[in-house]
Amino acid sequence: MSKPVVLVVDDELQILRVMRASLPIRGYEVVTASSGEEALDQLSKQATDLVILDLAMPEMSGLEVCRRVREFSSVPIIVLSAKGSESDKVTALDLGADDYVTKPFGMDELLARVRAVLRRLSTSESNDRALTVGDVSIDTDERRVLVAGKEIRLTPKEFDVLKYLVSNAGKVVTHRALLQSVWGWQATDQTEYLRVFINQLRRKIEPDSSQPRYILTEPWVGYRFNVNE
Repeated sequence: MSKPVVLVVDDELQILRVMRASLPIRGYEVVTASSGEEALDQLSKQATDLVILDLAMPEMSGLEVCRRVREFSSVPIIVLSAKGSESDKVTALDLGADDYVTKPFGMDELLARVRAVLRRLSTSESNDRALTVGDVSIDTDERRVLVAGKEIRLTPKEFDVLKYLVSNAGKVVTHRALLQSVWGWQATDQTEYLRVFINQLRRKIEPDSSQPRYILTEPWVGYRFNVNE
């Protein structure tokens, strides 16, 4: 079995050295880039399983890299940033990041996030091939989503959130259950993650995101995928 390829993008050489030393001994192949332009070039040339992306880089910021990557790829992105405010996290998630780790970080925590992202990606690919509720169809093998026959492009985390909701269609899914399923136990209090991704999904799949028909909010509890649509 080939090793997962992780692209680490950071302008701090010390971070790159640490990643090149730490990730291979855990079973990952590491590719590095010290700028946004170099990262985009690497992604265009080499198949990559995961991107670890610093936000604070000169010339092209990590946020711009994230936005541009999402124009052509759904590769999972874990953001690294010295900024840990909720607004910073929401901005990164809105632009397509899948997870957010604040600097300074522990290598054990980062590796746990990497494993969790790759494990959930693998698990979702091995589950039942098709899920259909009303006009929404999910092909888990190809990670494709159709709404009323139209293909909808989702990021990996958007796909995982929607898949979990559709898998439990008609049931109330609590914030904690959804967070734990998609991000892992360490994220069960990160409700801002859900607000971002639910809003993104509604913009993409709802006829009118201001009056959702598919993803309904259960106040103070969680969400429910409507089986009557």
